[in-house]
This record gives sequence, structure tokens and C-alpha cells, in this order.
Amino acid sequence: MATRAVLAELTRAYFQVWGRVVHIESVGGVDAARRVSVGEPFDVVLLASDAIDKLLASGHLLAGSKVDLVRSGVAIAVREGTPGPDISTEAALKACVTAAASIGYSTGPSGVQLLALFQRWGIAEQLQPRLIQAPPGVPVGALVAEGKVALGFQQLSELIHLPGITVLGLMPPEVQINTTFSAGIGAKSAQVDAVRDFLGFLKAPEAEPFKRHHGMAPA
Repeated sequence: MATRAVLAELTRAYFQVWGRVVHIESVGGVDAARRVSVGEPFDVVLLASDAIDKLLASGHLLAGSKVDLVRSGVAIAVREGTPGPDISTEAALKACVTAAASIGYSTGPSGVQLLALFQRWGIAEQLQPRLIQAPPGVPVGALVAEGKVALGFQQLSELIHLPGITVLGLMPPEVQINTTFSAGIGAKSAQVDAVRDFLGFLKAPEAEPFKRHHGMAPA
């Protein structure tokens, strides 16, 4: 879901340049990986890099077809109108998290790494009753906007354009969680050359402004 908005723009741009229609179906990463692993046919799959690696290893994607596309950092959001706490340093962020009434996180790889960070800080146990995991496909920011979560962590790309929230900024560099999103070609795709052309477009320098607009960086 983190790549949904940027892929929508890039596929439109690809059509304008090449006249080729690409249909993108955006679902939660866990669901996407499951559907590919049970044999549902796709020409191309775009997921977190480690998920692509697993699908390559299991033979569901074409060997050697992996292309790294974007890097995405985790940002922090509060409900619009709520005073923004200090998150500028690791110590400040830890204090902010410890004081938060509730903390939202995603089902994706960034959510897993966030929980690992809380464990490393030694506060995981005390936070447990206040942790709220967003359902697959539901942005953490939506829960923040509805007042169900006081402090939300998710990819900046999934928070940046959501109404009803204030994005405080990215996590401090010393604890930032970066995820690389990659693509792989379906092992049974009948359009391998067309997919390679599409991925080449996504990787090209011309795609960088689209990625930056959605809070991502080229991989």
C-alpha cells in the first residue's frame, strides 16, 4: 500500500509516454505475497525487498528479475489540531512514545521493525496495552484522523496526503526505519519484455520527481 499513490501516477505517466496501459492492484503486502505464493498469476509484483526475495527463492518470480525501485522512511503523525511533541532525537522520540495514550503501527515490515525498536528500548512490555495495529490495507493515518490512535507510525508515503492528520516528520536518523520496495516479474508472465520496459520506466531518472512528491527516494 505504501507504493499505491506513486504507482498510480507513474502508470499514468507511462501511458502518456508509451501508450501502454498497466493495471495496478494495490492491496496489503501480506495479502499480495500470499496471493502470489499460492499461484495467482501476475505479470509483475511490487513489494518490500525481502518479500520479493522470498518469492524469488520459492520460484514464483522470474530469476534475476528483481529491480529496486524506491526507498521509503517512516514518519510520525498526530491528529490535526493536536500539539506536536518533540521527535527530533532518539531520546525525545522515546519519551514521546512512552507518554502516548495509544500508538498505531502497520502490518508491513516497518511495523515489525518498530516493535523491535520498542523492544530494544526496553519499553515493549509497558506499551503492549496501548499498541494498535492497523488492519491490512488500512492506513495508520486513517486511525489517527478518526481519533482511534494518538501517535501513528507508517511510511511517509502513506501519511503525506491524508486529511485530518499532521505529519510531525520522519523518525530521527539514528532510529529511522527505511524500507526498499522492489519489483519482480511473475514466473508465468507471458509479457516479460513489456514488463521489463515498464520497470525500466519506473527506474529511470524521469520517475524521480514522482517518487519525491510522494515522500520516497529512488532506490
